[in-house]
Amino acid sequence: MISPVKPKAGTSRRDFLRTVGAAALAGCAPVGKPPLPPGQLLGMAHALGHRLRDGHFPAPSEVRKTGVLIVGGGISGLSAAWQLSKAAVDDFLVLEMGGEAGGNSRAGQSPLVAYPWGAHYLPLPGQEATSVRELLAELGVLQGDPAAPKPTYDERFLCATPQERVYRHGLWDDGLLPQRGVDAAEREQQRRFQARMEELKAARGRDGRRVFAIPMALSSRDPEWRALDRLSFSQWLADHGFTAPTLRWLANYACRDDYGTACEQTSAWAGLHYFACRNGQAANATSDAVLTAPDGNAWLMRGLARHAAGRLLTGALVWRIVAGKSTLAVDVLVGDKTVRFEARQLIWAAPAFVLPRVWPAIPAELRAAALAGDYAPWLTANLHLADFPEERHGAAPAWDNVLYDSPGLGYVVATHQLIRRHLRGTVFTYYRALHEVTPAEGRRLLLETPREAWAEGILAELEGIHPDIRRLTTRLDVFRNGHAMRRPVPGSLWGGARAVLAAFDSPRLTLAHADLSGFSLFEEAQYRGVVAAQRVIRKMRLG
Repeated sequence: MISPVKPKAGTSRRDFLRTVGAAALAGCAPVGKPPLPPGQLLGMAHALGHRLRDGHFPAPSEVRKTGVLIVGGGISGLSAAWQLSKAAVDDFLVLEMGGEAGGNSRAGQSPLVAYPWGAHYLPLPGQEATSVRELLAELGVLQGDPAAPKPTYDERFLCATPQERVYRHGLWDDGLLPQRGVDAAEREQQRRFQARMEELKAARGRDGRRVFAIPMALSSRDPEWRALDRLSFSQWLADHGFTAPTLRWLANYACRDDYGTACEQTSAWAGLHYFACRNGQAANATSDAVLTAPDGNAWLMRGLARHAAGRLLTGALVWRIVAGKSTLAVDVLVGDKTVRFEARQLIWAAPAFVLPRVWPAIPAELRAAALAGDYAPWLTANLHLADFPEERHGAAPAWDNVLYDSPGLGYVVATHQLIRRHLRGTVFTYYRALHEVTPAEGRRLLLETPREAWAEGILAELEGIHPDIRRLTTRLDVFRNGHAMRRPVPGSLWGGARAVLAAFDSPRLTLAHADLSGFSLFEEAQYRGVVAAQRVIRKMRLG
């Protein structure tokens, strides 16, 4: 197993960057190498966070009325707007603190190609993911009956082959589970693990529900299966004899990739859910296919956002919620003034930890639940390349290029889907979870480390695979997300704080966010937004 580095709480910036291979804190390229490419350091809106902490907002100078106010323009908030619009509820407004909507599904655009800043694919949705299938059908990507066991998908959105490869021991290997140089005993463990995951995909609890469903709220309530949440995924693997280095690496990679945590830090239920929840099939693709586009999941976000056209306000920071007689008064900083929105219903689709800061009268149990979880810090970088870099031997270039013995997760290639176009340049989107340090320390490092240090570390890491990548990189932008996703640590998913968040409802305030699921996936965020909108519609009809 590749053990994550575990620095002490007081780890310095220099010590941390040394673990990711940064050669120069000052941002200077090593002697004899080209200078660092230009770029920007993005993300981490800490100034707004500090304003919430410190207060001192101007008094409201304007009052606006709305039927439903949705706070948060990520996938949950946009999904709530989508559901309201489909139900012919048009009196709503979405507030987004940032300069654009999208949350973890945001994207960028270069003169050459669009590229993701976060989530970059959607696995084929199973029949339980009814809202996902409905959206895909609306967008014309799922063709025919959305409830069909094996729908047909628009081939332009099915990931072009080869889909993925892993770099290990100086060579590229097909797929995610390395085979080259693996002995017979280890291959047998791999086979046994894959067989066990197939069994768990079909497993049902004593209540008849699938043990690992997606959305997770549809999973079995059987206490015997839910008890897995009390173990770490690392412990479950050890208890079941899955000790092979490649398997332990795969488990660790999966948890870092989806949850921002190492497998020792991840609930066994969450770890198994990663491998066993996906059961979608297609008439024109294999079951392991994924849907993607050059800009990652931004096409899905735009499909939701068009239902909020003209009803989305960006640069809007909610700083106070006060209950009135028949409405909620929501004070919002817009520019340099406070606008008071009086809403009959409020959907809170922002991260849960912010709610106690803006709602003074929040119930004590909800306050404790909102503050109980922590969030994984995350780093994404986009490398704009003048041409494709030199390749090492092994498997052919793929869409998802995973790094085995490396601090980074790997990179996806923005132009991979454009197989009918012969483009010389491309964009590599590099991902890295900062799981080696505590979340608070990770956020501090994201905030204080200069772009040049991150860029040097990333280029030094990738040069071991692509020797000429520094020379070919014309621009390198870094995006920092201090609260990328709620961490599904052992004991966090079934019962306790997450259950309080998921169950909470009041006459005028409804929660909607992937935090209610305990981890951040497109399907979970969409489900929570849709369910919140459905609750609000029922309340409005009841008067």
